[in-house]
Amino acid sequence: MGKKRYCMPDPQAAITDELLMQHIERGSRVIDLGCGDGRLLEKLRDDHGCSVQGAELDLSEIYACIARGVPAILMDLDQGLSTIPDDTFDIAVLSQTLQQVRHPASVLSEMLRISRRALVVVPNFAHWKIRQQVVISGRTPVTESLPYSWYNTPNLHFMSMADFRELAGRLNVRIVHEIPIIAGRPQRRAWLPNVRAESLFYILERGDRDDSSTAA
Repeated sequence: MGKKRYCMPDPQAAITDELLMQHIERGSRVIDLGCGDGRLLEKLRDDHGCSVQGAELDLSEIYACIARGVPAILMDLDQGLSTIPDDTFDIAVLSQTLQQVRHPASVLSEMLRISRRALVVVPNFAHWKIRQQVVISGRTPVTESLPYSWYNTPNLHFMSMADFRELAGRLNVRIVHEIPIIAGRPQRRAWLPNVRAESLFYILERGDRDDSSTAA
């Protein structure tokens, strides 16, 4: 259980955290799946008055959460979230983690069982630098946002914007917002986002939900 599989470094962590916080209402009940050292949850608790819960696979990160006063449980997401009742949380966060779990479809479905809304950040494996490296060098790409070689990467799955949309459709998941992060800036409207985005931010809800609430 000491494997650091859910703690992939995010070179755009500050931007990602700010974007996540912008879309989480004050006082929300929030669980962060793959919470790392609890940095985001601490901000949500202190600045937004949120009720927070972390889940993490790496025991050393659990200790870091405890040092921040952030409640966190040791959890392997691939074992499921069956211990958490339906609709326990308003928001479930999964940042730079989906590509590291063995069963991403199951994790997404479970997120939307335990929460009203899911906020997901994933790297975009269709970014132009990745395409360029594959075509020119014929080697597995290494970029600033994906700084691992093929033999030590924690990533198990490689997805693009188009792939994520397809999976959401298969799972009957509604994409409320899709925000590409390009050159370190979230851009709601962008030219060729599947080529230019280093990472992607999604707000998701269950497709069968009759929810007239305003989108964040």
